[in-house]
This record gives sequence, C-alpha cells and structure tokens, in this order.
Amino acid sequence: MSEIRKVAVIGAGVMGSGIAAQVANAGVPVLLLDIVPEGAKNRSVVAESAVARMLKTDPAPFMSVQAAKLVETGNIEDDLGRLAEADWIIEVVVERLDVKQALYRRIETVRRPGTAVSSNTSTIPLGSLVDGLGEAFARDFLITHFFNPPRYMRLMELVTSTSTDPALASTVANFADRRLGKSVVRCKDRPGFIANRLGVTWIQKAIVTAIDGGLTVEEADAVMGKPFGIPKTGVFGLVDLVGLDLMPHVSASLKAALPETDAFHAVNRELPLVDRMIAEGYTGRKGKGGFYRLNRDGGGKRKEAIDLATGAYRASSKAELPELAAACSPRAVFDLEGRLGDYAWQVMSATLVYAAGLVGEASDDILAIDEAMRLGYNWKWGPFELVDRIGGTYVVDRLRAEGRPMPALLESLGGRSFYRIENGKRQALGTDGVYRDIARPDGVLLLEDVKLADMPLLKNGSASVWDIGDGVLCFEFTSKGNSMDEQIMILLGKTIKLVKDRHKALVIYNEGSNFSVGANLGLALFAANIAAWGEIEKLVNAGQQTYQQLKYAPFPVVSAPSGMALGGGCEILLHSDAVQAHAESYIGLVECGVGLIPAWGGCKEMLGRWQSSGELPKGPMPAPAKVFETVSTATVAKSAQEAKELMFLRPTDGITMNRYRLLADAKAKALALVEGYAPPKPVEVVLPGPSGRCAMTMAAEGFARRGIATRHDLVVAGELATVLSGGSTDLLDALGEDRILELEQESFMRLVRTTATLERFESVLETGRPVRN
Repeated sequence: MSEIRKVAVIGAGVMGSGIAAQVANAGVPVLLLDIVPEGAKNRSVVAESAVARMLKTDPAPFMSVQAAKLVETGNIEDDLGRLAEADWIIEVVVERLDVKQALYRRIETVRRPGTAVSSNTSTIPLGSLVDGLGEAFARDFLITHFFNPPRYMRLMELVTSTSTDPALASTVANFADRRLGKSVVRCKDRPGFIANRLGVTWIQKAIVTAIDGGLTVEEADAVMGKPFGIPKTGVFGLVDLVGLDLMPHVSASLKAALPETDAFHAVNRELPLVDRMIAEGYTGRKGKGGFYRLNRDGGGKRKEAIDLATGAYRASSKAELPELAAACSPRAVFDLEGRLGDYAWQVMSATLVYAAGLVGEASDDILAIDEAMRLGYNWKWGPFELVDRIGGTYVVDRLRAEGRPMPALLESLGGRSFYRIENGKRQALGTDGVYRDIARPDGVLLLEDVKLADMPLLKNGSASVWDIGDGVLCFEFTSKGNSMDEQIMILLGKTIKLVKDRHKALVIYNEGSNFSVGANLGLALFAANIAAWGEIEKLVNAGQQTYQQLKYAPFPVVSAPSGMALGGGCEILLHSDAVQAHAESYIGLVECGVGLIPAWGGCKEMLGRWQSSGELPKGPMPAPAKVFETVSTATVAKSAQEAKELMFLRPTDGITMNRYRLLADAKAKALALVEGYAPPKPVEVVLPGPSGRCAMTMAAEGFARRGIATRHDLVVAGELATVLSGGSTDLLDALGEDRILELEQESFMRLVRTTATLERFESVLETGRPVRN
C-alpha cells in the first residue's frame, strides 16, 4: 500500500466518530459504519446520528461544516462490502476481545489484500487481537491508539508486531503524521502502552494519596498543576474532564494484564467514593458533575467540590496556598515542609520511578515516554525532562535515603542529566549510557533547535529575529502572550531593512501556545489613565506604518500562526503575502469586544478582500456589510479552514495539520515566492458613504432591541460603520488605503477616550473577559 486515499471507521461512538471527523478534516473521504439497532427503520441511524451530533458539538470535531460532507455513513450489515473501497480500516468498537475478533473475521472476507487494519484499543495487546486470525491478517494489522478528542489531541500511539508489514506501518504512520496532524509514538506491545499506563498510574497514586493525606481536591489539584507543568485541571479536574466512569474500566484492564510485580497494583485499590459517585450519575462534566460540580439550585450557579472524607459537596474556592505560590520550581515544592510537600513528593517520585521502569519495557527510549505524556496528557515536561529540572542527583539521593527501589536507568544516572546540549544539538541519554543527537523527521524544523546552535540576528524585549537558512529569516514574538506592542513594531522595521539588504524572505512565526493574543491592553490602559493620548496615537501610527511596510516590502512575507491570532495578530496575517497556518489556528478581529475597532489596517484589508473576492454581489454595499457582520460581532474562526471561509485567510493560503511541520512548510512557501517576486499593488475600494453607515447602524440597533447588543456596542458599531462606509465619501469616489487608515485611527482614538471602553480594558485584564456595558 503506497497511499491512503480513503479510510473506513467501524464504531460511531464518541471516539470512532471523532476519528472519522479528523480524517474528513484532512480532506480524505471516510466511511463510518456501526450496528443496526433492533427494530430500526433507518438501518444506518447510529452513524448518521453521530455525524449530526458532531455538527452541534462544542468544541467541534469538524474543522468546518464542509468537512462533514466527506463522511459517508452506513452499517455493518448492509455496507460491510464497501470496506473494499478503503485503504485503511480502523476498528473502534467495545473493548472486548471476542467482539473485536468476530468483527475481524468479517472484515477479512471483504477487504482488499494489503489494506491496513488497525484497532484503537488502549488496553488489549496486539498479540491477543490477531491470535488465530492467520498470517495475512497479522501482516496488515496494527494498533493505532488515538486520544480523545481526536481533533485536538496530537498523540497517536502506534503498536506493531514482528508480523506487521513495516512498509504498511510506515504508510499509516506517515498519513497520521502529515494528514491527521499526529505525533506518532511507537510503543511496544505491552498493556496500556505508554501514556495510559503511566498516566493512569499517576492519577491513581494522586487520588489515593490525597485521600490518605487529608487534602482537599482543590489543594491536590493546585499541587499537581502548575508547579509540575501539568494543566490547571490537576488530577481531580482531569478525571472530571475524561469521565469518572472510565476509571474502573481502564484500571480493571491494567489490573488483569499487568504482572503481579508491577507497581500499578500498589495504587490500584477500591475507591468506594468513586463507585458511589458513578452509581449516582456523577461521572464528571458529561454527567451531573464529578469531584467538582455546578450547583444550579435556586436559579444560581455555584461551583462546588466534593469532600473526600465525607462524600458531601461543599462550596469550592481557590486553594489559598501562599507557600505553594512562592515555590517557583518542582524541587522547591518537594522541599515544602508539611503535607503539601509530602504529597507532591509521594505522587511525583512514584510517577518518575514508574516512568523510568517503562524504558525498555513499554518503549525503547526516554523520548517516546516524554512525548507521550506531553501530548497525551498535556504535560509541559515529560517525566525525564522533569527529573532534569528537579535534579537527577536530588531524586536519586532522596530515593536512596528512603530505601526505595530504583530502576536501573535511575540507578545508573550517576549525576548526569537525561538531556544535554552538545555542539548546538540537543541529545538524549540512551539505555546504554550513551548520549545521541535527537533527530527530527524529514520536513520538521523547530525554532527551539535553531536557538541551540545560533544567536538572534536582532533582539529586544518583545521579539527576536533568527536565521533559519536558505536566505530566510524568522521573526519571533516573545512578549507576554505574544501581545503586540511598540517594541515589536520597532524590531519589525529593523527586520524589514535587514531582509531587504541581505536576505530573500521573512517568516513570522513562534512556538508559543498562541501566535498572538493581540495588542497589549495593559500598556494602552496605563497610557489612557494618565491621558497620554499622544502615545496611544503614536502606537496606532506605528502599527499602521509598519504593517504597510511589511505589505509592500520588496521580498515575500509569510506568516505562520498556530493557536490564537487575534486583533493585531490577525492584522499581521492580513498584511502578509501568504499565510501557512496550523490547522488549529483561531483567527479573528476581536477589537469590538473590548470597545475598539481594528486600526492597524484590519478594516482596510478585509474590505479589499471581500470586494475583490467575486463571492458577493457587485456594488459598494455588500463588502462593507459582510465585514461589518464579522468584525462587529468579534467573530473568531475556530479553525484555519473556517478562517478561509471568513476571508481572514485567502483561498491560496496553506494549512499544515502537524504543528511540528509548520515552520518548514512556511519557509518552503516563502522560498517558492522569491523568484520573480513583486509587491502587491495598492487597492482602491468604492464605499457606500453615509447611507451605508445608516444601514449598518440600523442593523446594530436591531441587535440591541433583541437584547444582544449593549449600549456601548452601539457606539462601537457606529464607529466601525463610519470606517467601513468611507465616512462622508461620495458613492462615486474610490478610496485609497491611506484614507481608510485615517478613518480607522480617528474612530479608534474617539473610542479609546470613552469611559466604557476603558472599563472593558480593565475587565479583560482582571477577568479575561470584557464587561458587557
């Protein structure tokens, strides 16, 4: 099998349908099959209902409504023969060996020879799945363990046997990597593989230790969260998110499959409280609540947490733990005196020891285990990276002092670290005690690697510029939240000159959680509070001029966003020659939400795009109306594909599914534009003038009458309408970019002086959300 052109998924539950949706997100047709319910008039109702459910689910499994059209539905009674159309068949049915094997025997009668067949199992060994099914089936069979939700979780564990065709496994891995956006971690055929075996053991240890130590769920989650680079859900919040009802099933399967000597058994004990919660419907966020719940009695909404000792719910409050807040590293948390430090050490030391024991058992090296925990459980650092942060000598010495058994990998560490930098390369320690360079797959270029071997060409407090080879420079935001400020504008100006003089192209990219959250509101609020209106106007001017310089630079500029690209971050995309976006890019002009309008050319660029798109009726009104609809509501595209539909991205802009491949793809796009490059020509737009402004403000007033828009929303909408209509322009006038930029600045400055806008600034900085005033 050389290429995967169509996929079939059998099992339309949450996981199976989610996998099918991600295949469709990749632009690949997928056949989704499930059983025929007894007495059903619509024999494919299970699969059809799954697609309909996903179209209403938030967060959405589909990246766009159009992707759903690539999912064909059917049932395993009438449509099993259609599996012959598929190049890869994924089984996602109940975790019972007899059910799976019965299905495989049916698949074997209809599939084409050489078609890949995989199971999404997380608990049943591959050897058991193929036992007695013949050599041909075993040759084409593997385990592909996705994580839920499949669109958003980047990890896929891949398990093969000595019988599996290596070429077929490589084809599946390559498809999962490049088309589905997964980081493929190869695991050995052991129970639980890597992420769940280690992750479930960590969760069990954290829960039983919290109960035994008398900690509250809030205290345990605070200790297990930020200090160790673990998401703020901590442990109890994570179990609520995943579902309490899954815990007994996963634990039971590991209990049955793991040898009696495995450390998992020491933490896998009966939890009557959890059993009672599940029986009463407290299965987590998908049920009535879990360790945390929202109490809506009396029409209110109060967050409550369960008392681990009594099982009764009580008011939940953020744990006030000043000693924890002062501990700035994992080691500092371990050194805290009292129950918090004891809890942290008991849980994490056991987890790190268990992880070390899995090297050679569940994986060949430390890299696979660290990657599995980073992407499967969203840890910032894998367990071996954590050991390095804590100090390997500290961990080993403390374990020895307590007389605890240690895996050979820890015992032989001998004061070394698991990772080191040598000659500008990051190296990892092997089981043979030898350090080796960490090799990236072909087509992967990471800025973190570039930084190890080089120094920035330019740098200030908010940005850096790096040489990524072949005449291409990379401009990186480094401010808090990658927010846009004056320092970024200054360095962008210098970078434009540097590229013009000595290089070929520029890529704007960073490896933060978000490309940019927009302009720095804190600085704007400070300036407004001291009435430094001139400084604010200066920043608006600087942004407009810099973005215009970027747009008309004599070399290609390619932006490569991932995560949020909002406000000024969106506007830099609009002024780039091209964009290569990670599929999970959330792009929008959100200024109206904070009481402003886009003023770094966002209105100008969106007007030009819609007016030249050919998708709207001709005339001066359709484009302004479309932009007004999007910008006044602070609409944010929930995927790169949706950003194309909203015109934040052009139809020709690229989408990269795998986050690790984004920089290399953006660099390739920039180089492809170099030969014969010419800057774009300035665009003029014909706008509707005062009559158009009136129509747009009337639409906003309609929202206000329905209670959707507030009083200040109308003020903001009025200013946006003024810009988009061209102010007092005559219908016959064509407006150039400079005039629209003037209108943006004038409206922005009027709004930033209003008390209501400043109240929104304060609210965003304090709560993360603008007040509705």
